[in-house]
Amino acid sequence: MSDTEIRSVMVPVTGVELLLPNATVAEMVGFTEPDPIPEAVDWVLGTILWHGWQVPVISYSSLIEEADGEDLKGARICILKTLIDTDRMPYMAVITQGHPRLVTITEDNLEEIPTESNPIAVAGRAQVDGRDAVIPDLDRLGHLVAHAAFGALPLTS
Repeated sequence: MSDTEIRSVMVPVTGVELLLPNATVAEMVGFTEPDPIPEAVDWVLGTILWHGWQVPVISYSSLIEEADGEDLKGARICILKTLIDTDRMPYMAVITQGHPRLVTITEDNLEEIPTESNPIAVAGRAQVDGRDAVIPDLDRLGHLVAHAAFGALPLTS
C-alpha cells in the first residue's frame, strides 16, 4: 500500500464522471441560464456572473462527444479554477448532473483504462473503486475555453 493519497472529486456530467483534484473545484452552484456568447461553439453555453467574474460555462460532455446536449433540468454548475496563468479567466464552469462525490485516490483504488487515443481535453480514463471516470486535461481545457469563449487565448500575467 502506498502512502500517497490525493483528495479528489467525482463530478457527474452527462454520460460520464469527471475525476478532478479537489483543489480545482472552487464551488458548486445552482443552475442559472448562462448569458449567450454570440457565435460561440455549441459546447460553450455562455457566461455567468460569479463573485464579480464573467465565468464561461461549458458542456464538457459535448466537447468530448460523450453527449449531443445537456439536460438542464436539475443541472448544477461546477466552478473550476483554471490552470492557465491569466488574470482574465481564472475560472471556468462545467454543467453537472448532480452533486460531486469526494474520493481519496490511492494506488489501490485507481486503475488506468488504456486507450489508443483520447478526445481533445481528455488526459486519460480510469476506474476509481470500480467506477469509470474521465480525467480532464485541465491545462488544455482552460486554453480551449478561453479561445472559444473570448476569441483568443487570454493574456498571461
